[in-house]
Amino acid sequence: MRNYEIMFIVRPDMDEEAIKKTVKNLEKILTDRKAKITLSKELGQKEFAYEINKFKSGYYFLYNIEAKDDKAVNEFSRVARLDENVVRYLVLNLDK
Repeated sequence: MRNYEIMFIVRPDMDEEAIKKTVKNLEKILTDRKAKITLSKELGQKEFAYEINKFKSGYYFLYNIEAKDDKAVNEFSRVARLDENVVRYLVLNLDK
Protein backbone atom coordinates (compact mmCIF):
# COMPACT_ATOMS: atom_id res chain seq x y z
CA MET A 1 0.00 0.00 0.00
CA ARG A 2 1.15 3.52 -0.80
CA ASN A 3 0.51 6.34 1.66
CA TYR A 4 -0.31 9.84 0.51
CA GLU A 5 -1.09 13.14 2.19
CA ILE A 6 -3.40 15.50 0.31
CA MET A 7 -4.09 19.10 1.23
CA PHE A 8 -6.40 21.30 -0.76
CA ILE A 9 -7.82 24.79 -0.38
CA VAL A 10 -11.39 25.71 -1.34
CA ARG A 11 -12.55 29.21 -2.29
CA PRO A 12 -13.68 31.38 0.65
CA ASP A 13 -16.62 33.04 -1.14
CA MET A 14 -18.75 29.87 -1.31
CA ASP A 15 -21.60 29.00 1.05
CA GLU A 16 -21.26 26.04 3.42
CA GLU A 17 -23.41 23.73 1.28
CA ALA A 18 -21.27 24.34 -1.83
CA ILE A 19 -18.07 23.71 0.14
CA LYS A 20 -19.46 20.38 1.44
CA LYS A 21 -20.50 19.38 -2.08
CA THR A 22 -17.00 20.11 -3.44
CA VAL A 23 -15.34 18.14 -0.63
CA LYS A 24 -17.72 15.16 -1.06
CA ASN A 25 -17.01 15.13 -4.79
CA LEU A 26 -13.24 15.01 -4.19
CA GLU A 27 -13.65 12.29 -1.53
CA LYS A 28 -15.78 10.25 -3.94
CA ILE A 29 -13.04 10.40 -6.58
CA LEU A 30 -10.62 8.82 -4.12
CA THR A 31 -12.96 6.16 -2.72
CA ASP A 32 -14.32 5.15 -6.14
CA ARG A 33 -10.77 4.23 -7.14
CA LYS A 34 -10.26 1.99 -4.09
CA ALA A 35 -8.28 4.48 -1.97
CA LYS A 36 -8.86 4.29 1.77
CA ILE A 37 -9.15 7.60 3.62
CA THR A 38 -7.32 7.15 6.95
CA LEU A 39 -7.48 10.79 8.11
CA SER A 40 -9.88 13.57 7.21
CA LYS A 41 -9.53 17.02 8.78
CA GLU A 42 -11.17 20.33 8.08
CA LEU A 43 -8.60 22.91 9.14
CA GLY A 44 -10.90 25.91 8.71
CA GLN A 45 -10.45 29.23 6.98
CA LYS A 46 -6.95 30.68 6.98
CA GLU A 47 -5.37 33.79 5.54
CA PHE A 48 -2.86 33.37 2.69
CA ALA A 49 0.64 34.82 2.87
CA TYR A 50 -0.02 36.28 -0.58
CA GLU A 51 -3.04 36.63 -2.85
CA ILE A 52 -3.95 33.58 -4.94
CA ASN A 53 -6.38 34.05 -7.84
CA LYS A 54 -7.62 37.29 -6.20
CA PHE A 55 -8.43 35.46 -2.93
CA LYS A 56 -6.83 36.44 0.37
CA SER A 57 -7.99 33.35 2.31
CA GLY A 58 -9.42 29.87 1.83
CA TYR A 59 -10.82 26.80 3.57
CA TYR A 60 -8.13 24.16 4.16
CA PHE A 61 -8.71 20.39 4.13
CA LEU A 62 -6.20 17.64 4.95
CA TYR A 63 -6.48 13.95 3.99
CA ASN A 64 -4.24 10.95 4.49
CA ILE A 65 -5.01 8.05 2.17
CA GLU A 66 -3.79 4.55 1.41
CA ALA A 67 -3.94 3.27 -2.15
CA LYS A 68 -2.63 0.20 -3.99
CA ASP A 69 -1.56 2.29 -6.98
CA ASP A 70 -1.52 5.91 -8.03
CA LYS A 71 -4.75 5.88 -10.10
CA ALA A 72 -6.80 7.55 -7.34
CA VAL A 73 -4.19 10.25 -6.76
CA ASN A 74 -3.76 10.94 -10.48
CA GLU A 75 -7.52 11.32 -10.96
CA PHE A 76 -7.77 13.54 -7.85
CA SER A 77 -5.02 15.79 -9.24
CA ARG A 78 -6.72 16.00 -12.63
CA VAL A 79 -10.11 16.93 -11.16
CA ALA A 80 -8.67 19.36 -8.58
CA ARG A 81 -6.75 21.14 -11.34
CA LEU A 82 -9.95 21.61 -13.36
CA ASP A 83 -12.32 22.42 -10.47
CA GLU A 84 -12.90 26.18 -10.19
CA ASN A 85 -13.71 25.83 -6.47
CA VAL A 86 -10.26 24.46 -5.60
CA VAL A 87 -7.74 27.29 -5.22
CA ARG A 88 -4.68 25.06 -4.62
CA TYR A 89 -3.91 21.43 -3.87
CA LEU A 90 -0.83 19.41 -2.92
CA VAL A 91 -0.31 15.65 -3.00
CA LEU A 92 2.65 14.15 -1.12
CA ASN A 93 3.83 10.55 -1.33
CA LEU A 94 4.72 9.68 2.29
CA ASP A 95 6.62 6.54 1.31
CA LYS A 96 9.53 8.35 -0.36
